[in-house]
Amino acid sequence: MKDILTAYSFDTQYVSLDSMEIAYVKQGNSDKNLLFIHGLSSNLEAWSNNISRLQENYTCYALDLPGFGKSSKVDAAYTPSFYAKVVRRFMENQKLDHVILVGHSMGGQAAIKFTESYPELVEKLILIAPAGIETFSGQEAQFLKNAFTEDFVKSTSEAQIEKNYALNFYKAPKEVEIMIEDRKNIREASDFYQHVQAIVRSVHGMLDEPVFDDLKAISKPTLVIFGSKDYLIPNKYLHPNSTTKEIGQLAIEKIKGAQLEMVDDAGHFVQFEKPEEVNALINSFLQKP
Repeated sequence: MKDILTAYSFDTQYVSLDSMEIAYVKQGNSDKNLLFIHGLSSNLEAWSNNISRLQENYTCYALDLPGFGKSSKVDAAYTPSFYAKVVRRFMENQKLDHVILVGHSMGGQAAIKFTESYPELVEKLILIAPAGIETFSGQEAQFLKNAFTEDFVKSTSEAQIEKNYALNFYKAPKEVEIMIEDRKNIREASDFYQHVQAIVRSVHGMLDEPVFDDLKAISKPTLVIFGSKDYLIPNKYLHPNSTTKEIGQLAIEKIKGAQLEMVDDAGHFVQFEKPEEVNALINSFLQKP
């Protein structure tokens, strides 16, 4: 989708991992490495407002996961384990022997799986509105999978795209307009169908490979951040009586020594909506021994 998406805020580089071409950015010059993993239907530009500041103290890496952004669209399972293996291969290619791992939403669930699978490669873990903490019964998971099909994603109208993005924010910043236009333009890309497959398989992968039981195995210092006005976690249809803060509390109850921070008046895309607050929380957390 290199010819469809708006240029990223930072110079985009590419690396070949097996049969996949992975787009990424690298900013900063520090021996402390932050590695950012974006969420569903997103790309590395989701971290632009964070990297622009955090690069002053850290080397910031952000990649487009396979199936998204400017990376290859491949025939894969798109499970948290798949993404964890891609991140590991990326680290090997970049000769990174440990990182501070930062994941948002679906990327948070992948970061949990990565930390559980490869703890020796993680120095600290930062989960921003992570998927995988809220759990679904077998019946609930099947309901969501039945509703989220390729035909459903392919037929998403422009009005629905705008509505979907609005749900990610309490008050959407102006820059979100570029994301919305990119999502509309993707429908004209030659690999749009492969992108649709990646979205659907990612949703199914998260449901088929829950990570809640992996939380107790994580012993790395962990920061969990949620926006207080997150409209997507918890699921408002299936879990109307649950709250975002309750989901956050579940995370810190399971991860030993984890801390929870709630950002006031921010939605699911909290790091983009309130970057100054999120960057300050990250800096404070990373300055602790």
